[in-house]
Amino acid sequence: MVQIQSSMGGAGRQAHSQAKRDADVKGALGRIKHKFIVMSGKGGVGKTSTAVNLSLTLAGMGRQVGIMDVDLHGPDVPRMLGLSGMLDLSANRKLNPMRYSKHLSAVSIESLTPTKDEAIIWRGPVKYSAIQQFIGDVAWGDLDFLIIDAPPGTGDEPLTVAQTIPDAKAIIVTTPQEVSLADVRKSINFCKTVKMEIYGLIENMSGLACPHCDSVIDLFGSGGGEKTANATGIPFLGKIPFDPKMVECTDAGVSYQQTHTNSPVSEAFREVARKMAQPL
Repeated sequence: MVQIQSSMGGAGRQAHSQAKRDADVKGALGRIKHKFIVMSGKGGVGKTSTAVNLSLTLAGMGRQVGIMDVDLHGPDVPRMLGLSGMLDLSANRKLNPMRYSKHLSAVSIESLTPTKDEAIIWRGPVKYSAIQQFIGDVAWGDLDFLIIDAPPGTGDEPLTVAQTIPDAKAIIVTTPQEVSLADVRKSINFCKTVKMEIYGLIENMSGLACPHCDSVIDLFGSGGGEKTANATGIPFLGKIPFDPKMVECTDAGVSYQQTHTNSPVSEAFREVARKMAQPL
């Protein structure tokens, strides 16, 4: 694992090390066209599966995509992508991201720890250092998109991303029910406070198609995300239906979109990805 250091043995060495890291981060970010952080106000809304499926969709469109898992205490991206093993070093002593396909690569703390069930017990400054290393010490190369999967809430990780990647745009994920929407409003206020542009809001788990009659069952209500987006002046990116097969695929590390290409869920992700790719 790349050593995460909170002290460099003296103010001079610390300043030199931080200056080099800042330069490495700036150089890496300069080769990435578009950066998106996928956020949620609370857990359990499908934020990581949204980040993973957006990454897969953009990669399937031929874009060069990296997904960076900064959910340091609950990293799930490698498992959802079916990736295992440790990151290795390139010839220039940079970490090679794990390769899912020729268009998609990933970095996660889980790929830097020898045991997958190891608990990460870090305070804020060490998290800040780790996330900077995820950018500056990784051989991302030239990317069209960097998708950043953040933990729920408005803590150290999204704040570090806002400070380190000032041009990152937020995609906020919610489910339709009010308890989730109340937390989304906190995420919106967080973005406004740190001056992070909100690219848009996605309503996930928005209706389940009955397998017997094709009628839609609103498990968590309906339309709350779109209503919140309209009320706060945020672009509404779309609704992602609920599909139990998504749970099966993410648990198995299998691409839902390759397995269920023509499903309403896959089409909904394609629609959001097409919006994201329009500037290109």
